[in-house]
Amino acid sequence: MVNRPNTAAQRKMRHARVRGKISGTPERPRLCVFRSECNIYAQIIDDVAGNTLVSASTVEKAFEGKGGNVEAAKKIGALIAERAVEKGIKDVVFDRGGYIYHGRVKALAEAAREGGLQF
Repeated sequence: MVNRPNTAAQRKMRHARVRGKISGTPERPRLCVFRSECNIYAQIIDDVAGNTLVSASTVEKAFEGKGGNVEAAKKIGALIAERAVEKGIKDVVFDRGGYIYHGRVKALAEAAREGGLQF
């Protein structure tokens, strides 16, 4: 019998390790990414106050298309950047959430950079 590793638990451990090192401040909030099999979510968070400043995801009613692919991640990255710039947020700390910087996470990050966010 083959014992498969619990990849979700491993991701949570990686995320906890990274979160011990980075934190969002009012001057430079944290851009947090969560991806599920069918959707992708992004939030800009001020960890000092414990507030979500801006959010965007593929489950919003305004979003059209399938949520679990690279194209959707690009749209969400552009959308979160647009909403952040409207609120006067330009510099953020990128939190990849324990996922490798590849595929949908990378597409979201690059689209956010093109939209005006700096990290």
